[in-house]
Amino acid sequence: MRPELQTPQARRDLGSDPYQWLEQRDDPEVVAYLEAENRHTEGWFEPTNALREQLFEEIRGRIRETDLGLPSVRGDWLYYQRTEAGAEYPRYYRCPRPADQSLRIDESNEQLLLDPNQLAAQEDFLELGDFSVSPDQNWLAYSLDTQGNEVYQLYVRSLIDEQAYSLPLDNAAGVLCWANDNRTLFAISLDASARPAKLWRLQRDAAPEPVFEETDPLFYLHVYRSSSERYICVASASKNTSELQYLPADQPEAPLQCLAARRTGHEYDADHGDQGFVIRSNSQGDNFALLLCDPTTPGEQHWQLLRAVDPARTLEGVELQRSALILQYRNAGLIQLEVQPNGAPSYLVQMPDAVYSLHVQGGEEYSSERVRLRYESLNRPAEIRALTLADGDQQVLRTTPVEGHFSPDDYRVERLWAIAKDGAHIPISLIEPLDAEGTGPLYLYGYGAYGASMDPWFSHARLSLLQRGWRFAIAHVRGGADMGEHWYQQGKLEHKENTFSDFIRCAEHLIEQGKTDRQQLVIAGGSAGGLLIGNVINQRPELFGAAVADVPFVDVWNTMNNPTLPLTIGEYEEWGDPSETEVAARIKGYAPYENVQPQAYPALLVTAGYHDVRVQYWEAAKWVARLRATRSNHAPLLLRTQMSAGHGGASGRYQAMREVAEEYAFLLSVIPAKNN
Repeated sequence: MRPELQTPQARRDLGSDPYQWLEQRDDPEVVAYLEAENRHTEGWFEPTNALREQLFEEIRGRIRETDLGLPSVRGDWLYYQRTEAGAEYPRYYRCPRPADQSLRIDESNEQLLLDPNQLAAQEDFLELGDFSVSPDQNWLAYSLDTQGNEVYQLYVRSLIDEQAYSLPLDNAAGVLCWANDNRTLFAISLDASARPAKLWRLQRDAAPEPVFEETDPLFYLHVYRSSSERYICVASASKNTSELQYLPADQPEAPLQCLAARRTGHEYDADHGDQGFVIRSNSQGDNFALLLCDPTTPGEQHWQLLRAVDPARTLEGVELQRSALILQYRNAGLIQLEVQPNGAPSYLVQMPDAVYSLHVQGGEEYSSERVRLRYESLNRPAEIRALTLADGDQQVLRTTPVEGHFSPDDYRVERLWAIAKDGAHIPISLIEPLDAEGTGPLYLYGYGAYGASMDPWFSHARLSLLQRGWRFAIAHVRGGADMGEHWYQQGKLEHKENTFSDFIRCAEHLIEQGKTDRQQLVIAGGSAGGLLIGNVINQRPELFGAAVADVPFVDVWNTMNNPTLPLTIGEYEEWGDPSETEVAARIKGYAPYENVQPQAYPALLVTAGYHDVRVQYWEAAKWVARLRATRSNHAPLLLRTQMSAGHGGASGRYQAMREVAEEYAFLLSVIPAKNN
């Protein structure tokens, strides 16, 4: 390799990218270009205005617009949210807990803690980051993002006299963590690449005091209170290595201690309970073991084994209660909770459906004899269940309401399996109307990166497709951890091609099973899932009738060669370092933007957020420009850039509904209407 090709700028092959000029943020010509694309998109949608509005009203009509959330317990108080018709954001309240220790809310004695609707009145965008009440429950700390760029302003409000104070920390991440003195907060600031990198000690009316800086650009910093509320935990983590430091929550000025020094490839996380630090670690195997450490004698050499690695399932997480441990395993593509009560045999939590999403949800205190579970399936709206830890008894506390006509029994949920070219069995979660027969339109979703599992979820909005005879499916491809840690490892770095070929096989399998055909198959993904969509429509454009790519990571080659961009260096452990010749060839070989071909592409709707720091707006803009100039057909090709939003799209709930309504209007317009 020539010496000049060692630099990132040289590797980008400057001059070969005709749309690089779109990377000039805030350049009037770039802004005008994006606005012109938005006008083109709006012009295309104009004939669908009635359909868009109909879909919006359908989605809105299924939501209970005025509703009261299930309260969380905190000492003598109940904390809860209330939504009201017409309000974009929930309002946050508390009231004294009744003497009978029930969850009954006394509206006549409630206190409004925060109203984001009022805060958003002068903003185009508002995202609430952290919302944290002090241990004595006299103070509220919260963080707000008003740009969509994930930079937050930090505030503290007295819950006694309701006076609010701003905390002067520049480039703050959203997290806020109280010490037990009720005066000190720990917060994190971002470096120039938007990486959470520096820990600060904050107090009202005092200058921020630096505590710790994570200097390795591969590592991201996070701070949290232990479940026992005895320690402040400071976690540094890259994609494959981690380290945890801690200090007593009663002594916020104390120096940090290290639980175990980082070593490359060792991933661990920890929480503190009455028994000590409970640690989930891959030091004894990829599927993770459970270990214990006394905080007074840190160091990996002092860790004691609690639960050995299970070769059949991956330990994904641990929840600590005073009376029990709750272990979250990934087994055969599903979450399996195992409860270990103190001094009693462990048991598995039983759930009613074959395909579902399940996790432990907050709302109970560490000392509580029960925990709350959030459970949902493709045809079953989310339920909050109280699990009694001693005996496994479950009680449904709340079911998310679906207004209008809806019954889960009107739909069939299945788990299908596609066979990959190397013999791997790829799970597919599918929902279809009970009376569905023959081929019809099908919406296939995929992600496949970072070890994120796409557990089946319920969607009020999705009913607008299902009630029109559509099917919906999730392809649980490698790159996610849907089948365990090995599933993730087989879809990253040199194995990345498995993600794309798995998705194509899932699409082919659904066609082979008679669920859909090529003209009626829609595919969708966002962020790294947008990379998946961009790749497979380059490989097999004839296989899909339409595609949706939200904030898609499609300019992979150029982004990975620009270390000045937010998050790039930290991504090397997921995609590889393009300074290595073999890695460079691999990334360039699958990057969607580089591999656009003069061929017929499916109809395509692409979204971007102008203030997105995770996937820059220009990735979508450049990709659409190259597609428009290169493709051989004239199917709809639309780019919608949200000029006041970031990676997550619009912040208000009605705005989010309108975005989904627009997507569905696009699909219903471009897919053959015979079964719509």
